[in-house]
Amino acid sequence: MRSSVKLRFLAILVACNLTSACALVPDFGGNGMSNREKADLNLQMGVRYLEMNMLEVAKEKLETAYDLDSSNAETLNALAIYYERMKNDEEAADYYESAIGKDPDNYSIKNNYGQFLCQRGMQEKGLTLLQESLDSSINKRPWLALTNIGICRQQSDANQAEDYFRRALQANPAYPPALQEMMKISYNKQQYMSARAFLERYTAVAKHSPITLWYGFQTERALGNSQSAENYKEQLLNTFPTSTEANEVKSAISK
Repeated sequence: MRSSVKLRFLAILVACNLTSACALVPDFGGNGMSNREKADLNLQMGVRYLEMNMLEVAKEKLETAYDLDSSNAETLNALAIYYERMKNDEEAADYYESAIGKDPDNYSIKNNYGQFLCQRGMQEKGLTLLQESLDSSINKRPWLALTNIGICRQQSDANQAEDYFRRALQANPAYPPALQEMMKISYNKQQYMSARAFLERYTAVAKHSPITLWYGFQTERALGNSQSAENYKEQLLNTFPTSTEANEVKSAISK
């Protein structure tokens, strides 16, 4: 059961789009389950609610799991993700540190925490953790750390970052975050056909976001395909009307 929970944590870094809902599960008291079993079940539900962005219910389940078994690194990892979502960086960092303290060899926690640190300007420590995650002999999803290393290195070394994204796609050709980064790189290099190809690969495995629609619009404009550009524009304005990208498109078409 614990290995399946770790896979759920990895699913959270990819920002899954879930279409199903799950009902609240009744209290487990008095049914003969041990505290550890109750903790594991609450942990699984808490992670599920995190995936569904039902944050208050997730917090309740994760705190129950922690109260029942405070030694579980996966619970600490999930609580760190919760506080990261709530933009409480101090609490998130504390839980990440505690999680690594409980399970120093957990590559999933190192990947999560490394990404967290890189996003907050602490590249050196973040890259160290991401590299340790990548080098783990039990890491069967290296594309996660490879992509996060690439994102972390983008500002300091764009060419090296691109190499990591390509390595991620060699390991998993259908990994959406790496495809999105390569789309952006191709567009910025004015390699518009390549940008279109990466976007098409992205949309074959993931739903559009404001970013992908914006790049689709700009790419098709650059290629002179006004109808395709218009389609991207309409999708962006209709689906994400308040996004930064929608406002940028409005500005672009007014020029």
